[in-house]
Amino acid sequence: MILSAGCGRNERMDAVYAQRCLNCHGVGGRGDGPMAGSLPVAPPDFRDTVERKGNPQIRRLIADGKGLMPAFEPALSPSEINDMLQMVRFLSREGRQISWWERFDTLVVAHCSIPWEAVLGYDEPAAEKKL
Repeated sequence: MILSAGCGRNERMDAVYAQRCLNCHGVGGRGDGPMAGSLPVAPPDFRDTVERKGNPQIRRLIADGKGLMPAFEPALSPSEINDMLQMVRFLSREGRQISWWERFDTLVVAHCSIPWEAVLGYDEPAAEKKL
């Protein structure tokens, strides 16, 4: 699989994930983080999340939170929320069978090919945003 530049994992993504998500969702996004056992409801496995929800739904869950998961907007910028969406996708792909790749790989590559920062105006100074 070939990912376009800008759609691979980077240090900022790993740092935000480690700070905000890892304790509950775990290193591999399986819902087995160090705090997961003490929660009244198990955090979801990202592999299940990507099969049940589209990118807008996942992005909104990260921004608004749900149940025990806190809302990360406005603590995270829109660009960082998009990074966490990509992390959900990256972690959900690890260890997948070929049948999964045949079904979802085209969608992953298509999502990664869109310059989301330019399309949605992430990280632009307020005066430069288009109306």
